[in-house]
Amino acid sequence: MRPNAARVLTILVCLCFAGHAWPENSESPQSLHLTSAQIVEQIAIHNQERTLRLKQYQSLRHYQVEYHGFSATLAAKMEVEVNYDLTSGKSFRIVSQSGSKLLCDKVLKRAIDSEKEAAQDKAQTALSEANYKFSLDGSENLEGRPAYKLDVEPIKESKFLYRGKIWVDATDFAVKKIEVEPSKNPSFWISRTQIKNSNAKTGDFWLPQHLRSETKVRIGGTAVLTIDYGTYTIVPQSALSAGGL
Repeated sequence: MRPNAARVLTILVCLCFAGHAWPENSESPQSLHLTSAQIVEQIAIHNQERTLRLKQYQSLRHYQVEYHGFSATLAAKMEVEVNYDLTSGKSFRIVSQSGSKLLCDKVLKRAIDSEKEAAQDKAQTALSEANYKFSLDGSENLEGRPAYKLDVEPIKESKFLYRGKIWVDATDFAVKKIEVEPSKNPSFWISRTQIKNSNAKTGDFWLPQHLRSETKVRIGGTAVLTIDYGTYTIVPQSALSAGGL
């Protein structure tokens, strides 16, 4: 392996893209006159309620990563079928992959593994006062809908927590948008990671729509991970009841 290629390999092995493990049903406020403490309370209440109602879904995700640095440019893509069940959780099946095998193995598959790890203990990723300090930063309209804007600061360092801003839909009590940085730098090789995540409404549920994570490598180069969460097929409760589930 050439020296430059070896350096790229070392950096990519160390990269840990945060942001793909955000809670899927993070919820929020009731009116534009709530305090940050009241908003956080609504997050917990509505998240629990919607989690119990979301029984099953399926989606086809599109993962992509690009690395530009030194004399190397690497890219990889992966399509992953995701099946969710309230009882058993999420399962992932890689449908196809192309491009750099290194990026597929060390970045895209690692992103999936990180999401699995976060799902094992949802309390560690929850938007709760146990994990964050919250402050209200006003309100904005997002796509014609009013939303609270909150500053979030992690209480402890964790690869699953972040600092930055979140926007919470004021009608459906759902987190609409996130612009943050990881609370803990996952590697010496990384100087900064910026994460943007958006959620969209499917039926009665707000689910992840798109994620973009841009990482600046300390000795030069930029790595960008994007996830398009695809179209969700949600199994209605009536169909589950008819099937005896």
